[in-house]
Amino acid sequence: MDLLNTGPSARWAATGRFVLSRLGRLALLLVAVATASFILMVNSPVDPVNAYVGADVAAIGPEQRAQIAERWGLDDPPMERFGAWLGQIVQGDLGWSSTFNQPVADVIGEKFLTSLALMAVAWLLSGVIGFGLGVLAGVRRGRLADRVTCWWAYTLASAPTFWVGLLLLYVFSVSLQWTPLCCAVPVGTLTGEVNLLDRLHHLILPAVTLSIVGIAPVVLHTRHAVIEAMAGDYVAFARAQGESTPGLVVHRVLRNAAAPALLLQFASLGELFGGSVLAEQVFSYPGLGAATTAAALGQDVPLLLGIALFTTVFVFAGNTAGDLVHARLDPRVRRNPATAGTHRARRTDPSLPVDRPALGEGTR
Repeated sequence: MDLLNTGPSARWAATGRFVLSRLGRLALLLVAVATASFILMVNSPVDPVNAYVGADVAAIGPEQRAQIAERWGLDDPPMERFGAWLGQIVQGDLGWSSTFNQPVADVIGEKFLTSLALMAVAWLLSGVIGFGLGVLAGVRRGRLADRVTCWWAYTLASAPTFWVGLLLLYVFSVSLQWTPLCCAVPVGTLTGEVNLLDRLHHLILPAVTLSIVGIAPVVLHTRHAVIEAMAGDYVAFARAQGESTPGLVVHRVLRNAAAPALLLQFASLGELFGGSVLAEQVFSYPGLGAATTAAALGQDVPLLLGIALFTTVFVFAGNTAGDLVHARLDPRVRRNPATAGTHRARRTDPSLPVDRPALGEGTR
């Protein structure tokens, strides 16, 4: 049944069920992530006291170590620590970061705003450029443009983010000196004195690094979707009526190719965050990725757990948005929501066959 053709009450009921289902899944996912993350932290080979003290570890005695462990609750049994942390979470308190000497919520809020600009620019660049190249490769299948684009995409798909970042840093910052070597603002400048151009100047190279790695999957999946759409009956019918290839692409192919591209973009937020961790380390960019690395090296358990929960919500929201956009663009998912998972798998895996739209569906 098409939800768009039902009454308002039925649509509100369906929306309510969808929201409750998603919230239930998110709650279970957060519990699983919190438990797994805490177990990994507790069993880490890094001594949290040594990590907290740093280079002065040899200068402290057993009494000082005991006081530090008591201060941060490190001498309590693991289950007691986990229970106390969960109690704080229920009250809306993520704990205190020993690395930044601030509440965890404040650290995440401050660092995420810095990373948000980086990830947003990289996300938009990878989506727009990847979609354009994928459409070009799909339309020119088997020709030089297709072969060059596919070769470039497969090469980028196997390139580590930190290697791409170091290469770009050497070329554009060291050799050509077009971009800064590090940081989000000029060194020695107060944050309030930094203008937009300075921020963009420091942002562009890390964002390009992050977007280059994210372009490859969008190119390959969009190419596959375009090839399937170009082989559809409705495209053959329109071609028989004399419609040119540019007209076919604009009016009948782009919408079918946009659905898997957008779904993949929203589903890649987790990979985007993982890539930002490496990119921020290469460029010394003070965002949430750099905070994650600092917390891991310092065994800052509250901050690591807070970042894990925040990232879970962030990625889950992206996947939900991708499903909603996919349902909006693909009439088959709208008519039968139960098959959304099947269509999602087919849209995001080029190895699976994609159902061809019915005659005339591409003209909607």
